[in-house]
Parts: sequence; C-alpha cells; structure tokens
Amino acid sequence: MKNNIELAKKLICEKTLSKDEFVSLIDGRCEETEELLKSEAVRLRKEIYGNSVYIRGLIEISNICKNDCLYCGIRKSNKNCERYRLAPDEIYECCDEGYELGMRTFVLQGGEDGFYSDKIICETVKNIKNKYPDCAVTLSLGERSKESYKKLYDAGADRYLLRHETANKEHYEKLHPKEMSYENRIKCLYDLKDIGFQTGCGFMVGSPFQTTENIAEDLLFIKEFSPDMCGIGPFIPHCDTVFGDNPPGSVNLCLFLLSVIRILKPNVLLPATTALGTLHPQGREMGILSGANVVMPNLSPKSVRKKYALYDNKLCDGAESAQSIEILKKRMSDIGYEVVTDVGHIKK
Repeated sequence: MKNNIELAKKLICEKTLSKDEFVSLIDGRCEETEELLKSEAVRLRKEIYGNSVYIRGLIEISNICKNDCLYCGIRKSNKNCERYRLAPDEIYECCDEGYELGMRTFVLQGGEDGFYSDKIICETVKNIKNKYPDCAVTLSLGERSKESYKKLYDAGADRYLLRHETANKEHYEKLHPKEMSYENRIKCLYDLKDIGFQTGCGFMVGSPFQTTENIAEDLLFIKEFSPDMCGIGPFIPHCDTVFGDNPPGSVNLCLFLLSVIRILKPNVLLPATTALGTLHPQGREMGILSGANVVMPNLSPKSVRKKYALYDNKLCDGAESAQSIEILKKRMSDIGYEVVTDVGHIKK
C-alpha cells in the first residue's frame, strides 16, 4: 500500500505515470489513494472552475445507426429497437426550451444516421447559432470525413464528442464489427482537433474484455491527445446485444478514474455521466465530488427519450430530465456546487 501511495503522490506531482505504474496504481488502489487523488482532483477543479457546474442540454436526434457495435442498444441489427428521427423543427423546439431553462450549450447526439447529411446538419447548426449567438453547439454524430467535419465547423459548431472507446486496437476489434477500424476512429479525433473543434474523447469503464492494461493505455492516450472534454462512464449492458449478460462496470473505479483524468488534464471539461447516475442514485453527485464539472440533462422530446437506449434502464427522467432543472440545482447545491447559466468553454 505504501508503494501505491507513492505512485499517487508521483501522479499528483508529475501529472502522468508510465503504463506499468498506472496498472499498479489502479490494481492496488485503496481508500487512502482514492481519497488522496479525489482531494487533489477537486482542488484542481476548484482552482480553475470554482464551484460552477456547467449544464449541457442533450438532444438525442436519432437512434438510427448504420453501425453494429457489439455493446450498443441502437446497433443496426437490433430489431427490437423502436427507431425515430427528429426533424430540424423538433430540434429547434428543444433548444427553445433549453434556453429558457438556462442552458447555453446544446449537444446534438445521435447514431450514424445517413439522413443527417452535411447540408442538413450545417443548416441546423447555423439556425441554432443565429437564434442563440450566446450559445455553443456540440455535435456527437460519430465518424465522418475530415471534409464533413470542416463543413460542420465552418457552419458554427463549437465542439465535437467522439469517444475513442479504447486505446488498444485488439480490444477495439473485440467491441466492434470488422467494418469499423480503430485507426479511423483515432484519425477522426485528430482530424477534429486539427480543424479547430473543442474535441472530446472517452471510454467505457468495465467494457467486455477490458484489462487494467487497457485502462492504462486509455489514460496515456488522454494525456497525449489532451482533449478539451473527456467522457467516461461505467459500461452497462443492453439485453439485445452480444454482451447483454455481461456485468456492468464498477462505479467506484469510474470515480477513481475521473479523479485521475482531472489530474492528468486539470482544465478538462469532465462530465458526471448519465451512466453513473443509472448505476447509483447519487452517481452524478459522486462524479462531481470526484473532479467532474459538467452534467448533461436530457432535453430530448419526452416521447423519444426511452427509445435512445444505448444500454438497459438508462435514466431519462427525474433530475436527469432538463425539465427538472430545479431538482438538479438543489442536488448540486446540497454538495456545495452551483449550476450556472454559462456557455462553459474550456478555460485555457
């Protein structure tokens, strides 16, 4: 345990470790190392962002997807998935509601749905930005060409979220069909950054076949790539997928890794994800108390929220719902944080 405390102190001091050291830190973690890293993560977070919690209005625009990722509930081969697609006018209505609720970032997330051409997405982004110039638009629409990403950026999109899922090629291939490639996923991330997007990556904690070595590689990738945003959450199985019988990932390990990521990249925008709240009733608060500084309440039309089921029992009501923003504010206030009306860009 003494060696592990020393590793934690080294991480705090040097802001990185070797792969073997990360493996030792994760496998040998104990209450003392968890508290030490959590305390430092919160200190860094407050030094840069104070007690502010940024809210993003999540609009899940489509659960139609051309991909067949083995873990995902909206994979194209899931015949039990009730498909939907929002029209641009429906997206604008969600933004109108979100703006009134104090949100200044809208996240348009969806499967890789061919309906959403560059033209449609560019027009949608331009209309949102024209109506709400004090707001940011984040896109999370999967892999596209660099030319496509450039058009979206030029249309006014500010941020792009694309989870790398795993920084290990062999592991990636165990989670995805052969039509998808690890190399292209990583290329997309670097393309986005090169274009000028505030770029987000991330991975699932406890995904099938994941080893501690894989997690260490994820952390080293995050250190090297230096994302503006990083979304991690525990893996949760979906009954209609290949991994439907797999156990969920560890909430405790996810919280530990949130603290580690905050230390690796002190100014990162780090969400307390829906998956955390799904596995633990206080998951969102626990994430904030581990170094996170973003929450993403659901702005999607109520009629479609349950259809965007990436995993089983996904939260979309209660404090997860944008309409319950006062509940969310109180829950954050109860732990000493404040939900703010702010565009919430990364602080350099």
